[in-house]
Amino acid sequence: MQSILVIDDEKNMRWVLERGLKDCGHRIDTAASGLEGLERAKLHEPDLVILDLKMPGIDGLETLKRLKELYPRLPVVMTTAHGTVETAIEAMKCGAADYIIKPFDLEEMKIVIEKNLAVQELVKEVDYLRSELNLKYNRQNIIGKSEAMEKVFTMIERVADSNATVIVYGESGTGKELVARAIHYNSARREKAYIQVNCAALPETLLESELFGHEKGAFTGATARRPGRFELAHHGTLFLDEIGELSHPMQAKLLRVLQEKSFERVGGIETLKVDVRIVAATNRDLLAAIDSGAFREDLYYRLNVIPIYLPPLRERKEDIPMLIRHFLDKLDVKKRLKHIAPEALQALVNYQWPGNVRELENVIERAVIIAAGDTLTLEHVPFYSRAKASEQQNIICDIPDGGISLEEVEKLLLVKALAKAEGNQTKAAHLLKISRPTLLYRMEKYGLR
Repeated sequence: MQSILVIDDEKNMRWVLERGLKDCGHRIDTAASGLEGLERAKLHEPDLVILDLKMPGIDGLETLKRLKELYPRLPVVMTTAHGTVETAIEAMKCGAADYIIKPFDLEEMKIVIEKNLAVQELVKEVDYLRSELNLKYNRQNIIGKSEAMEKVFTMIERVADSNATVIVYGESGTGKELVARAIHYNSARREKAYIQVNCAALPETLLESELFGHEKGAFTGATARRPGRFELAHHGTLFLDEIGELSHPMQAKLLRVLQEKSFERVGGIETLKVDVRIVAATNRDLLAAIDSGAFREDLYYRLNVIPIYLPPLRERKEDIPMLIRHFLDKLDVKKRLKHIAPEALQALVNYQWPGNVRELENVIERAVIIAAGDTLTLEHVPFYSRAKASEQQNIICDIPDGGISLEEVEKLLLVKALAKAEGNQTKAAHLLKISRPTLLYRMEKYGLR
């Protein structure tokens, strides 16, 4: 039930509105003057106010101004028997949500009220969702207490309120997007849009349209003008994931936007100015990509203003127990898994986690689904088995007397996996329990084709 406050000096009008609107299921309060209405509003904040323009004492416009000082988002519907265009404009300037001239039909008033109450509900929902986002992506909700993660937290706090470009480095699954969102929702831009684009997920022709938008008729299928992600992120934050996968032509176009803060839509001639904070992310070594000619050096220095390194899970193993408990709380809705067997916890901590935090979450989700009792045990850890332990022992036993570097071992494993997968990169990545982009990055690192 929503509450409506009727402020009108005419007794008959208050009576008609009170009787008519109660039938709609609303709680109705009334006041005979502006001052009385203000006191009623302070006592019980209403969801909507119906306010007469002409009243003795303080008139409707003054009452409206004072109501808006108290409750800026409160919808106020103005009514008057002496309506003019000028008074309507003045009321709207002062914050009125709507304007109805007396005499009016009660059904018309009901429609106006329901429309404004619906808008008010949407406003409250947006406020709630925004507060949930702020809570979800604040610093305290990025899990970790290790020294490496404390450095990440410190950087987020230091750079959030600046407009500097940030680039987040880290392997796949480490949570780069989470860091980008934390930066946005802890910045002065938090009320504006957060837009993200995966630069590796779209072909170049589509990516250009996605970033910069296009005009009607710019290409086959462009049946209408479409704004790009830069336009949508105006005054907000644009997160460019997998920035290292951009082609050279797209790198040049992005560099221009970063330098000049302007661009044209595909097929357009109008130059658009934007105010966008850029946060980029990559799992590639961009300096190595520059040396190989795959990435522009001038773009690198535009992006690398504030670098944040997000460590892989194997470099912050002390965070694994916290992450396990976090994912159990999140995924185990029925709260069945109350315990973790020591040997299972040890296996989870000792594992190298090539898929990082995302892989850990998947493992815990699997355990929540298949576990029958109240304890997470070794049988719920998919990568642990005697066969796996035997394979690991064989690798250790194959170390030659003269020793072998970790790089040589990694290259050898890549070669063997690719051979076993008959050159299929997706299958080879699956055998090594890493993502395909990580496999491609490591193949490039060791000059494998």
